[in-house]
Amino acid sequence: MSRRIENEPAWLLHHRPYRDTSRILEILSRDHGRLSLVARGSRAPRSRLSGVLRPFLPLTVSWVLRTELGTLTGADLRARPIALTGDALMSGYYVNELLLYLLHRHDPQPEIFAAYSHTIERLGAGHEVSPVLRAFEVELLRLLGYGLILDHDTERHAPLERDARYEYRIEQGPVEAGNRQGSMLFSGATLGAIRDGDFSSAEVLEAATRLLRQVIAHYLGGRELKTRRVLVDMRRNTDD
Repeated sequence: MSRRIENEPAWLLHHRPYRDTSRILEILSRDHGRLSLVARGSRAPRSRLSGVLRPFLPLTVSWVLRTELGTLTGADLRARPIALTGDALMSGYYVNELLLYLLHRHDPQPEIFAAYSHTIERLGAGHEVSPVLRAFEVELLRLLGYGLILDHDTERHAPLERDARYEYRIEQGPVEAGNRQGSMLFSGATLGAIRDGDFSSAEVLEAATRLLRQVIAHYLGGRELKTRRVLVDMRRNTDD
């Protein structure tokens, strides 16, 4: 049985060529989750879709779904275009890649759609990139059921103490660190700031980046994010 969806709010996460003049789109939709669509003729010289089917444009999308791969029947802008440049642009692609790896197809996640929309809007408005990304990563993990535990010691079942040191163990949470060393050690105050989304301190922002990088790498299961590698190479070249 085929399903026809009309004027669904959506974002384009990724696209790739398909046959001579078409493309396969990876879409994040509000009420139908992530899905793949064929955009027939969208690479043809006179296709009106060529200027619309781009990442970071707020769209309304229509499609027909008969199999796992649907067919695009229409796409239009639903709001003013969002222009991302420089680090904000690369960060947008990083967020897109995270969703492509971590979201299942045809699994409606309207809260993730809202979090993504808010993140792209903040990047487009010129907010500092790193705090925006850390806030999105924390929220995405929560919505996927992988939420960080940032309020209590999971071995002692006691609230975190501001001046105590904790080792964060993935899938367990913080435990008193004792004399242990490593990259996953944080003060109770730092973990509390991450919990509250307070990245105003450079120390907290660095700690959040370190924590989230390892947690996300765990849930990616060894898959490498291409955008992260590009960002590292770009910053290395700038430093040189």
